[in-house]
Order: sequence, then structure tokens, then C-alpha cells
Amino acid sequence: MAPVQQFPDVLEAVIEIPAGSRNKYEYDEHHDVFRLDRVLSSAVYYNFDYGFIEGTRADDGDHTDVMVLIAQPTFTGCRIWVRPVGGLAMRDEHGDDFKVLGVAIGDPLWAHLESLADVSPHRLVEIEHFFETYKLLENKAVEVLGWQSRDRALEILRADRARWEREQAGRPDPHGAGGA
Repeated sequence: MAPVQQFPDVLEAVIEIPAGSRNKYEYDEHHDVFRLDRVLSSAVYYNFDYGFIEGTRADDGDHTDVMVLIAQPTFTGCRIWVRPVGGLAMRDEHGDDFKVLGVAIGDPLWAHLESLADVSPHRLVEIEHFFETYKLLENKAVEVLGWQSRDRALEILRADRARWEREQAGRPDPHGAGGA
């Protein structure tokens, strides 16, 4: 099986921040390194592995964000095959910010999930709460707009992949900087 050919039904996530961390690591695409951006000021931690989908370009100019549900934290730079089950629509100081929610298909505790309806409602509330509070002590506003379906996540992933491909081919984004 070559999951990379199954995009967007199967994604290769690159983990920046393992679950349990308060360190906010970011991938520096131009230097091909992971850097410590900051330590979260609020008394919260990432309650999921967090990273990005290579070969995508989101509205904010970065790769598409992904939250991965997995039983044990991985590590910065780890690559995981993920099935998207939905996404969280948000807005922050940089504008719209969609985060795909996926499950690690190599983890038998999560691999069977197919949609948001399969995820514990409490788990979804925990994730929302994290994003509502993680920047509070930095005086930055984050607005959680709500959960979106798997179909919506797939639509955004396709648009972000198309934006990436146009960028790589040197063609402008027909939607401007803000894309889909």
C-alpha cells in the first residue's frame, strides 16, 4: 500500500508538537529545521499530536495544520499516516485558521474512527477548550468557530494541495492570498 497516493483520504502528517508538551515548535520550511517558537504562557498543554500536511498551502501561508489523535505521543519530526475525520474552524490574529482533525491509522485504538461522530464529544470539547485558552496570557484573541465535517476537511485539503501545486509551478493563486 502506498498511502501517499490516497490523498486526501490518507495524509502524511509531520509532527511538530507531541501531545503533553507546552513547547510550541514550528517547522522552518526555508531552513528545513524545527525551531522552538515559544513556551505556552497559559497553564495548558497540547492534548493531541500537532503538525502539518506536507505538500499543502493553507490560507495563512503555512502548510495545512493537523491535530492527530493517537494513544501515545510521538516526537517532533515524526511522520504518521493519518485519516482525516473532520476539522476545527478558527480565527486568530492572522485570519481564518482551519485545523484538520485526524486519527493515526497505525494505532488500533484510533484507526477505526471515520468521522467526528466517532470521536468522544468530551474529547472534542477538550480540544476546543485548549484553543480557546492557549493564547490568553499572550493577549492574543482566538475565536473557535466550530467543528466541520470530514467532507469539509477533505474539500479544504484539496484546495490547499491545489494552492501548493500552483505555488510550486510558479503560478499565482487565482483566489489571491486567501485562497479557498
